[in-house]
Amino acid sequence: MTSTINAIIVDDEEFARSSLYFLLQENCKVVHITGIAKSVAEAKTLLQKDQVHLIFLDIAMPGQNGFELISAAEQHKAHVVFTTAYDQYALKAIKANALDYLLKPIDIDELKETVDKAVKYISLQQHDPVANSRLSNFKQDLAHKNVRKISLPNGQGYTLIDLSQIVHIEADSNYSVFYLHDDEKITVSKVLKEYEEILPEGEFVRVHKSSIVNLHYLQEYNSRNGLELTLKNGQRIAVSRRRASDFLERVRNYTQL
Repeated sequence: MTSTINAIIVDDEEFARSSLYFLLQENCKVVHITGIAKSVAEAKTLLQKDQVHLIFLDIAMPGQNGFELISAAEQHKAHVVFTTAYDQYALKAIKANALDYLLKPIDIDELKETVDKAVKYISLQQHDPVANSRLSNFKQDLAHKNVRKISLPNGQGYTLIDLSQIVHIEADSNYSVFYLHDDEKITVSKVLKEYEEILPEGEFVRVHKSSIVNLHYLQEYNSRNGLELTLKNGQRIAVSRRRASDFLERVRNYTQL
């Protein structure tokens, strides 16, 4: 039976790294953190140095994303638990054969359950290398994690919101400003492209280099002064010429759902 799990934490956000380290230290004594990395490149170096059983791995990171560490993890026989603010990655996590998937902000009880699962699986694998029940178990677990939320980092932690609350998102230099249905605004220090890649493309569409809109809040669009859309809150947003055909196709698909 495995008595200690050697683990590393991989996350580009300092708060996420330190808070997960604290949660593991206080609640999961079986986990021994052998290293902490800010990037996939740093994580690969840690995998070369020590035997690592478990990787707590963020997905959306600058440069290489978390999925690009999977092959190195497999080579070193390390198992992956994805820790991310975006539940839209769940299907990819399944395909990557992750041991588990935790949505930020991480719940202590869910973390304990994941560590317990890791201990049992690693112990089983050591005694039966062909054991591979984790994927089917993970799919069953995921059915109960049908969460449509996003965690927005605010410097001191996270603001957890439902995707249905997002009306549109605007770029502001290296920041993204979320406009919510209750007129609240949340500014996040991540570029718009990161959110374009992870938000459900059937609902959210980038209509301009500076704007992503939630089609649920679309009221009308016209071409009187160039293509322009109006949202239910009265906000008018320009649609760039090169994105116009994609926008119109996405609107057609959305209205046929």
